[in-house]
Amino acid sequence: MYRLRTQTDFDAAHHLEDYEGKCARLHGHLWVVEVFVLGKELDKAGILVDFGVIKTALNEITDGRLDHRNLNDIEEIGNPTCENVARYIFSSLKPSIPKEVSLEKVRVWETPRSWGEYFE
Repeated sequence: MYRLRTQTDFDAAHHLEDYEGKCARLHGHLWVVEVFVLGKELDKAGILVDFGVIKTALNEITDGRLDHRNLNDIEEIGNPTCENVARYIFSSLKPSIPKEVSLEKVRVWETPRSWGEYFE
């Protein structure tokens, strides 16, 4: 079994709903996103899947939908916790993953020391 990982980031604001604490106020993060894919077979060049394919699909989500936005304005995310952002990216990315590999998980870093991930 082979595993590949790629990473990107985006800047966005959010506030947590139904939460008591400073994160209930509007604030921003440099969100770091890691995507992990798994597969059993390499192609004739010895590649599981071209990193560019994953990066292009991921950047359509992060750059196109999330970057420099207030995540509370994106209904599909729900309450924009780190966990829900990871689920949203996973669900949005999954249809774009080539059939030769499976999307294992999406990990989202909210700070350099705190992350959440989503997998099925």
